[in-house]
Amino acid sequence: MQFRRQSREEDSINLTPLIDVVFLLLIFFMVSTTFTKETHLEIDLPEAVGEAANSETDPLEIIINAAGDYALNGKSLVNNTAATLRSALTELSEGDTSRALIITADANAPHQYVVRAMDSAGQLGFVSMSISTRHPETE
Repeated sequence: MQFRRQSREEDSINLTPLIDVVFLLLIFFMVSTTFTKETHLEIDLPEAVGEAANSETDPLEIIINAAGDYALNGKSLVNNTAATLRSALTELSEGDTSRALIITADANAPHQYVVRAMDSAGQLGFVSMSISTRHPETE
């Protein structure tokens, strides 16, 4: 008896869907990627070399520590809100906005608290503000 041979199809993996997926991923990453070159700015901070100016009246001093807490002329404030700082400045200055105002901030103090102190003083009308610095260390 003679059996008839069945024709066998060659088993193979169809690569067309795989190639389609790879091309779709490639297009997705090409479209979603932004090609921006970030620029880095080098900033040289100024150094305070000059002598401190003498003021005729007793200046007010706002001290800001690393945690962002305020002290006005050495007395700590209850909290670090702008309203509390403004009321303390008004009380100590007795309405005299021509007095000199010195802001002394810790090097690790968040910038937000320094700006808040400057803004509060500016809203009250203080015009003579300065930020205290230290002399650069010589190497």
